[in-house]
Amino acid sequence: MTHDLVLFDLDGTISNPLEGIGRSLNFSLAHFGYATRELSELTQYVGPPLDETFKALTGVSGDTEIMALIAKYRERYAEVGYMENCLYPGVAEVLASLSNANIPMAVCTAKRQDFAEKILAMFGLLHHFRFISGGEVGIQKVQQLRALVAQGVASQFSLMVGDRAVDVTAAHRNGLQAGGVLWGYGSPAELAGAKPRYLFHSPVELLQIQELTTPCNGRGPGCGSGGL
Repeated sequence: MTHDLVLFDLDGTISNPLEGIGRSLNFSLAHFGYATRELSELTQYVGPPLDETFKALTGVSGDTEIMALIAKYRERYAEVGYMENCLYPGVAEVLASLSNANIPMAVCTAKRQDFAEKILAMFGLLHHFRFISGGEVGIQKVQQLRALVAQGVASQFSLMVGDRAVDVTAAHRNGLQAGGVLWGYGSPAELAGAKPRYLFHSPVELLQIQELTTPCNGRGPGCGSGGL
């Protein structure tokens, strides 16, 4: 099978955001009187939507309380948290190589679109992607991919690449293909259980995508030049 578009997750796939996410979570938790956590305890919350994360960390389920926690988190994240982030070694070079080969690429992340764009611009990577699909409170990745398919910018031949099982299952539920990466925050068991079509053990293995994807010829999903 050849793919017409490669959709990358951001957190845990392109970059390691644990420091910024973890410190911003703790900033919000402390503000509202909840116990803070060691960064090592927060790795499981890299990837899932913020509302799910705060519900798990606090036991709170009310929308008002959760939105207040998220707002306080974003207060710090917007100022400094998004910069407390680092690229996984080799990712920038691989993305440049795929981009130079005219492989159509985009980003589909649970992170809010403006934050995702700021991070990619900070690393000098934004220009590699045809568009950025960001998440919002209450929106699951499966819904994001469903919307991309409905808009005609993704199809059954598109490939979703991410580090968590949610990336794989969201792709499968929308008829897309999926690839898992093993350098992020999903364990090998988690990813294997979701049954991705491909498993990438290191960023350099992503270069295989060039052989699996049809270069953009100006037609088809992912070949548009504008955003959503």
